[in-house]
Amino acid sequence: MEHLVLTVIAQDQPGLVERVAQCVANHGGNWLESRMSRMAGQFAGILRIAVPADARAELVNELQGLGAQGIRVLLADSGSEPLCSWKPILLDLVGNDRPGIVRDITSLLTENGVNLESLVTEVMPAPMSSEPLFHAEALLAVPLDLSLDALQAKLETLADDLMVELNLRTEN
Repeated sequence: MEHLVLTVIAQDQPGLVERVAQCVANHGGNWLESRMSRMAGQFAGILRIAVPADARAELVNELQGLGAQGIRVLLADSGSEPLCSWKPILLDLVGNDRPGIVRDITSLLTENGVNLESLVTEVMPAPMSSEPLFHAEALLAVPLDLSLDALQAKLETLADDLMVELNLRTEN
């Protein structure tokens, strides 16, 4: 079996996932994992599948054929998972919305060798004032040699500059 990572994007409509799943099944493939979501009328997802080596080319052709239905599919060979040289840390951030929050946080994380495993963000009205409030939840892969206290201190300095509240906690 070969593993592929697919990125799917299309105008949101019923049956999108079923069409991709049918292509995978038509070629003896197995749907292993996925993350999918609808946003602003678009549907996007990333998924990992396994497919028999002799069926790969036909599957790729069928998936690319979905473009005629407005479904764009990008394919990549699945990379190998790195050895676990990191610890999972959850980050929760809330503050008044302003441009650059994601850039500033991710820049600090990158400078410290922290990998962003997942990120969910949204802007919602604050409960009392209705001012735009930015909220982010992230799963971080923190290098084993970077102490949680050191990372917390660096992030708190940045949080003060950004005027946001952030919490780090270990994943259970």
